[in-house]
Amino acid sequence: MVRQKKYEDFAYVLDIYPASELKAKLPNITLSRGELIIQLLGEDFFTLLEAAVSPKHKPPIGTRIYVGKDVPRSILRIIRRINYEDLTQNAKNELENAVRKIVESNEKRFVEFFNKCTPVTPRMHALELMPGIGKKIALKIIAEREMKPFESYEDLKKRGKIQDPVRILVQRILQELTNHEERHRLFVREPIRRASPPI
Repeated sequence: MVRQKKYEDFAYVLDIYPASELKAKLPNITLSRGELIIQLLGEDFFTLLEAAVSPKHKPPIGTRIYVGKDVPRSILRIIRRINYEDLTQNAKNELENAVRKIVESNEKRFVEFFNKCTPVTPRMHALELMPGIGKKIALKIIAEREMKPFESYEDLKKRGKIQDPVRILVQRILQELTNHEERHRLFVREPIRRASPPI
């Protein structure tokens, strides 16, 4: 089976810092004089990325920018995929805001998760991996969606008895982003496995 490549088309800016700081950490990386590095969160697969930008096209933190393969685009190039530990403190502080923006602006996509998700093991349904959803609420959601698919976050609140669907989605996505050992990934791409440094 061919693995589908997971490219991001849009991403949210988490932080911006001078390229010299990245060069100090990764001496072999090729960077041009005066470039800035931006840390990004992808919209589709929650991929964490670093990209180079020109100081002339410095995007504000929190904005959504195009990072796909077509030009024109505001980034010069994607430098690398990163993990949560590679984020600056500013980027870590901004992460929840960015995740919330993605969840709020893609309501149809995330409501569809509640309509279509399936068991992850013979004993556990994907719904039970969501913070605050136990077996009882999971069974209620399944029964309701069989009668009529959920149409909105408001519908999930009313019929699915989920107090705040956005909050639990944000919590789950943050858990998958920050925990390397998370076995069940409902929304977030697998982290990069880097070789351990020699002792």
